[in-house]
Amino acid sequence: MKNTKKLYYLIGILVLVLLVWMVNDTFTQPGVKDLHTTFREVSAYRNENNTGPIRRIYAVEVSDTVWHELEQYGKLMPHTKYGKTQVYFFMENTQAPEDINGEEPYFDPARYPDCIGKYEKKAMGEEYFKKYPFR
Repeated sequence: MKNTKKLYYLIGILVLVLLVWMVNDTFTQPGVKDLHTTFREVSAYRNENNTGPIRRIYAVEVSDTVWHELEQYGKLMPHTKYGKTQVYFFMENTQAPEDINGEEPYFDPARYPDCIGKYEKKAMGEEYFKKYPFR
């Protein structure tokens, strides 16, 4: 009887430790606020198709060209399986497009020279990041 009581306490402590670990891991996930570069979402587009591929397109102003942080920001953006997510980056002092279309060209081609980076995540999870995509 004593051994089973000790076993129950041991199992209870292990379950409690595991629970604390999972809750801590859930609330300490990395996010955009962990990045040093300042990001401001200027405009976004999401198609209304909920039964097929979902397409998301974002125009984002950034404070610096820390390339790995721009790519990390893109990875943190929402993505749906079989969908497509695109993030276009612009410097703060340039004019980022405020209107994004669902069809190409997604924004005014006059803004192409101001675009400093493009992150894209395709249907099967393939990720691409390109510096100065329109040059």
